[in-house]
Amino acid sequence: MAIVSLRNSASSLLLFSRRLFSPELKAQCLYHIKVVDHYENPRNVGTLDKNSKNVGTGLVGAPACGDVMKLQIEVDDHGMIIDAKFKTFGCGSAIASSSLATEWVKGKSVEEALKIRNTDIAKELCLPPVKLHCSMLAEDAIKAALSDYRIKQQDKKEKRVQATG
Repeated sequence: MAIVSLRNSASSLLLFSRRLFSPELKAQCLYHIKVVDHYENPRNVGTLDKNSKNVGTGLVGAPACGDVMKLQIEVDDHGMIIDAKFKTFGCGSAIASSSLATEWVKGKSVEEALKIRNTDIAKELCLPPVKLHCSMLAEDAIKAALSDYRIKQQDKKEKRVQATG
């Protein structure tokens, strides 16, 4: 009787493992095609000169999941963002959010870039609720980069005043 029970358990386990590892079956949790596109073909990966007065750098992280995002912007003399770069250590959604954020800030003024919201990024990438923190990181990185840029511009103005005074 024990042997029959063991055989039934073994055959049930074998059937379950075939279903679980069968290549024909698709996973239930898939990334949206837009996330996969930005993950496989990230835009604007790299760094800008952090010492340049026209470059703002934002470095943010999420301790809960371990994602770390560095986003940099380069602003011209007219206040327009002419370039953006990022480096992200994190999941596919974090990388996609960073990539999309750099695309969206390019060509915008500093004030327009401040209006980019995590909800817009999440909606564009179709992020599920469990991944919303990735879009929040991207918004925080944009704000941090813009803040760093503004601080550098303030320092630049103060040095001009000191030189003339």
